[in-house]
Amino acid sequence: MTSAIVNLTEKNSTYLNILKAYFGLKNKSDAMNFIVNEYAKEVLEPQLRPEYAKKLQKIMKEKGNAYKSLAKMKEAYS
Repeated sequence: MTSAIVNLTEKNSTYLNILKAYFGLKNKSDAMNFIVNEYAKEVLEPQLRPEYAKKLQKIMKEKGNAYKSLAKMKEAYS
């Protein structure tokens, strides 16, 4: 396991304490690990989830509109 010295504002330290108490975590380190894991699930790895793959397949099957120029595309949406 890696160790790190982290400088937190008083506000962020309070947030960690709240998360720690809410989720029954042992210490602030566990709270920070929890936050990082949740961030990774929500932001960094959405393309790896099965529901994303299904959504992407559905989008790829849709027929798109062919336009010869941007001007014609603008006319279609005006």
